Amino acid sequence: MSDPVYNVYTGELAGTSSPTAAQLGLEPPRFCAQCGRRMIVQVRPDGWRAQCSRHGQVDSADAEAQR
Repeated sequence: MSDPVYNVYTGELAGTSSPTAAQLGLEPPRFCAQCGRRMIVQVRPDGWRAQCSRHGQVDSADAEAQR
């Protein structure tokens, strides 16, 4: 069985709707996609960095490369 995946903007299970600002790319993720925990988010002029206490760090530069 696979692990549940969470919405990074709401913390709920994946499949729920995301806020409009998030859909437009204006909002950084606030919750970990792997565990649903609230992340520490730092917004910078050139992007953002988010860190989960269990799963490490995600950077906007990394997210752009995956698109």
